[in-house]
Amino acid sequence: MALNARLDHRNPLVFDTHGLGRRPGALQRLTRMVDAPKDFGIQGVIGVPEGAPLELELRLESVMDGVLVTGTARASAEGDCVRCLEPLELELEADFQEMFSYPDADDRGRVKTEPADDAEEDEDRLFLEDGLFDLEPVLRDAVVLALPMQPVCREDCPGLCSECGASLADDPDHHHDAVDIRWAALQGLAGSLEDGEKDEMSGAEAGVDEKQEK
Repeated sequence: MALNARLDHRNPLVFDTHGLGRRPGALQRLTRMVDAPKDFGIQGVIGVPEGAPLELELRLESVMDGVLVTGTARASAEGDCVRCLEPLELELEADFQEMFSYPDADDRGRVKTEPADDAEEDEDRLFLEDGLFDLEPVLRDAVVLALPMQPVCREDCPGLCSECGASLADDPDHHHDAVDIRWAALQGLAGSLEDGEKDEMSGAEAGVDEKQEK
C-alpha cells in the first residue's frame, strides 16, 4: 500500500485528525489561511502565484474506512488572456472531496508491511499517516480542474489583428483593405498599361510641340 512518507505537522497543508477520533459520524470543521505553494495551477497559462493567500474551508468526517475530507479553496489566479495577451486576474473557487484511508493494522496497532490482495487498488488511494494527511496533491488537482485552459480577460475580448497585431479592443474600427490574390496580377498589369499610356501621351505631346516650333 502507498503511505505518505514522513509528514511534517508544521506544514500548513498537513492536517491532524487525532481530535476527530475514529468514531464513524464524528465531524470537524476547519478554516485555514495558507500561502500558495510553488507551481500552483496550469504551468505557462494561469495559476495562483507562489505565496499568495489561499483560503481553505474543510469538513472532516470520520467514516468506517478513514476520514472523508470535503472542502473549498479560494484564491486569486493570474495569467494572460489568450486572445489579446494582456495580464488578467480572476477569483478562483475550487471544490474537492477525498477519502484518506486508515492504514491496515495488526492486533497490536502496528501497520502491516505485507501487501494486501488489492495492492493495485491501494496505489490510487491516499492514506493517513499517524493520523496526519497531506492536502496539497488533492488541492493541486482541484485547482487545475477549476482553472480555464484558455483564460480570457472578458468573454467578448476581440483579441489582436491577425495582420499587424494591433489591439482590436483599443481600435474597434481597425481593419485592412483586403485584396483578392486572384486579382493582384491583373491589378499589376493594369498599372503597367496605365504607365505605358501616360508615356505615349507624353511622347505625342512632345511631337506636337516640336512641329509648332518649326
